[in-house]
Amino acid sequence: MDSPTPEDPHGADRAGEDVLRDFEVAEVGDVTGRTLLHLPCGTGLGTLSWARRGAAHVVGLDPSEQAVETARALAADLGLTQDRAAFVAADVYDAAEAVPDRAYDVVHTGGGALRRLPDVERWAETAAALVAPGGFLYLVEPHPLADALDDETGSRIVHDYFVREHFVRDPWTDTGPDADPDPDPDSGGERAHPVGEVVTALARAGLRIDFLHEHDVSPVPRYGVLQRHEDGCYRFPADRPRVPLTYSVKASRPA
Repeated sequence: MDSPTPEDPHGADRAGEDVLRDFEVAEVGDVTGRTLLHLPCGTGLGTLSWARRGAAHVVGLDPSEQAVETARALAADLGLTQDRAAFVAADVYDAAEAVPDRAYDVVHTGGGALRRLPDVERWAETAAALVAPGGFLYLVEPHPLADALDDETGSRIVHDYFVREHFVRDPWTDTGPDADPDPDPDSGGERAHPVGEVVTALARAGLRIDFLHEHDVSPVPRYGVLQRHEDGCYRFPADRPRVPLTYSVKASRPA
């Protein structure tokens, strides 16, 4: 089964489209001439967007064979050979053995990927080991506080923020009229990891936390009250108190 990703939740063939959000581009900065590992990459649209922005070599890893095949086809459509864009099918925890290089200037994780991994410390150790000296890890995830709110209006706290084992829907794929109203926690459900747990795991893995940013945007209308803006992101109406819907972390390895 293809891995769900915010950049292409329906598996659409959009190889030429830049799917990166403005704040991601600003926070990562210029990638010209740099190597980048996308962990995991889904169908590769985000990975290929970094290649189109000048990254010298991008590698995408995903546990889904189908997603990787799609990513390879999209790279071929863009005329990118393996020395520019390579994709590997493997478990995220096995990344160090599966990817072609020992370390990368940028290791990018996002799109709700962390929510599908039960062991955050193991993920942090794996990802940190792949960051080259002078490089950094960049993470973008749904904010776990948003998972504590009700699905309709996002105005009431209905779940315990600190209970990590409760089932949560993927806010980028499991909303809308086709969402399962009573999902089975044992059939691919996700677990929200508190922000403090994630940041602590990265620090323990030997990375220096450069920033933790919270954003009032969502790539999809996870609550019915959210409004779409010109940048393609969804926000609460201007007359509503806001809560963070997404967060990002940059953690670097000293040169």
